[in-house]
Amino acid sequence: MKMKVAVAMSGGVDSAVAAYLMKREGHEVVGFFLHLNAPSGDAAVSERRCCSADDARDAQRCAEVLGIDFYALPYRDRFAAVVENFVSEYRAGRTPYPCVHCNQDLKFGSLMTLAAGIGAQAVATGHYARREEAPGRVRLLRGLDPDKDQSFVLFGLGQAQLARARFPVGEFPKERVREMAREAGLPVRDKPESQDLCFIPRGTTAEFLKKKAPELASPGSVVDSGGKVLGEHPGTAFFTVGQRKGLPASSSPRYVLGLDPATNTVITGSKEELLATSLVAEKTGWIMPSPSGPVRARVQIRYRHVAANATVTPLEGGRVRVDFDLPQAAVTPGQPAVFYDEGSGQEVLGGGWISGRLDGSP
Repeated sequence: MKMKVAVAMSGGVDSAVAAYLMKREGHEVVGFFLHLNAPSGDAAVSERRCCSADDARDAQRCAEVLGIDFYALPYRDRFAAVVENFVSEYRAGRTPYPCVHCNQDLKFGSLMTLAAGIGAQAVATGHYARREEAPGRVRLLRGLDPDKDQSFVLFGLGQAQLARARFPVGEFPKERVREMAREAGLPVRDKPESQDLCFIPRGTTAEFLKKKAPELASPGSVVDSGGKVLGEHPGTAFFTVGQRKGLPASSSPRYVLGLDPATNTVITGSKEELLATSLVAEKTGWIMPSPSGPVRARVQIRYRHVAANATVTPLEGGRVRVDFDLPQAAVTPGQPAVFYDEGSGQEVLGGGWISGRLDGSP
């Protein structure tokens, strides 16, 4: 069925090819670029590594090659909430994953509402994920290319959003996507990918946080799991769970087990102490019908983590308990826990945000 499709064009090759594929299928395609730059004067955010003015021009050039309408939208105020959440999570001693909020709230939130206003029946993006119509619902699946799969950052989408979402490049490996860009004559066909958080300037996350939340760069104590002081740290902004770099020298390897913002303390321990058998996730959402009891699944707790077999048990208040078959390293509060089917490990069942581990550790 031919329809009107709004494509979120970031100025990169994946979203440009998504627009190309939608047009090739015969749809009426409209490209949208979201200006996420901070208001002038906030140099920490305006010196961007992606979604820049250059990216906007690249997206427009691609739209011209494809012969589609194109609009650049000022989304600075909406994106500011994503950045504010990022900083507040660090203040709470958690390590956030802002890409999920950006996708859920902007690309499949605000943009989807705007698309409906211009009569577009669907919103397409350059995510490496797949969707599949099933009786009574839409299934979200991993992208065909396992090295590029981005289903992990889409776990927060609901059925209403998935019904209108399209992921054209998710059906192809990355090399084939670049080949199609060349075939279409797209000027971004050889453009390198950005691997950084889009609102972090040249430098590091810690340097960004020092400007946005100076208290996170205040010196404090490094302790072991028993509370013994081992040395001093330059600020909790420089650490996350599982990290070894930057800790005081010791006779055996030590890892960050947790951060205590109330006492400005970095808690460390051995590799064995870094392992966890269980966790609790909050603000859980389900793409499959919400279960009434325990569900077997493969659970992924970081973007590059290999999903591990576990039992997911619903709790009150939109929380779940995850019990792994085998202990997992670096369970990190603030990161997503995404549930995939236990069989093939391809279908996203749902997910939530890790609030902590359950085995008495920090």
